[in-house]
Amino acid sequence: MEMEPEQKHEPHLEYKGAHQAFRERWKQTDDTMCRHSMSFHLHHTLRSEFFASYLYLLEKIPVVKLFPVTCEIIKGEKQFYYRAQQFYQDVPASEEGMMGDFVEISNIDLEGSRQFLQRFVGPGKAGTHCALDCGSGIGRVTKGVLLPVFEKMEMADMMEHFLLHAHEKYLGEDADRIETYYCYTLQEFTPPRNKYDLIWMQWVACHLTDKDLMNFLKRCKKSLRPNGVIILKDNMARQGCKLDSIDSSISRHLDIMRGIIAVAGLEVLAVEKQEGLPDIIMPVWMIAMK
Repeated sequence: MEMEPEQKHEPHLEYKGAHQAFRERWKQTDDTMCRHSMSFHLHHTLRSEFFASYLYLLEKIPVVKLFPVTCEIIKGEKQFYYRAQQFYQDVPASEEGMMGDFVEISNIDLEGSRQFLQRFVGPGKAGTHCALDCGSGIGRVTKGVLLPVFEKMEMADMMEHFLLHAHEKYLGEDADRIETYYCYTLQEFTPPRNKYDLIWMQWVACHLTDKDLMNFLKRCKKSLRPNGVIILKDNMARQGCKLDSIDSSISRHLDIMRGIIAVAGLEVLAVEKQEGLPDIIMPVWMIAMK
């Protein structure tokens, strides 16, 4: 599944023109500030902190344009998160609610996840003591993929009614094996350190800005036990980034996701496309990392 070297740099080339235009515009602004600004300190701060950071991201990490979500697409981080919370308040705590209009693909999705997971657990690989399901909803993945493999589980979701339904009804007797339910948004959540053999993130990275996703992945890395693995499964845009304003989610191209993972300091172990989904659905990819 590895991409050819020249393909990896395509996103950088795509934004080269915009980057050059920014540099030229900055030079004009720079000259104007030098002539007219009464605050040399302000000018120096802008130049040293903002522009230096921009150049570092664009030139020292030439894989993708980092943080495009916050800067150009969602146009307001607080509103981006607020809209998602408002959307999920009205989503029923059921498999139909978790899958939207595509509940018929749930079994295909779960089977693909089970097969992918098998590659990373077992002797010499990740253990099977404890896993964390991030953006767990009512526990569809916990029940269908993770509980058959791991001795105990923890679940994290921002919607309390999802977690209550999981504990009181959906998981049945297996609810006794859920050690902790965390009712947090992932941008606010710091998982316990050195605890998990696996952290599973499905259809939830799309609800984080690039910066918050990068920082959350960094925190997840610190939460892994030896040989632990993070698996991210999500919709991937066919090009660039695509915003869904209804549920306030952002789908990224696979290259953009790889770039965020790299900046977070994680190593990609495998990348695999979920097969068997109808063409009308955006491609779903699984990424294992450590």
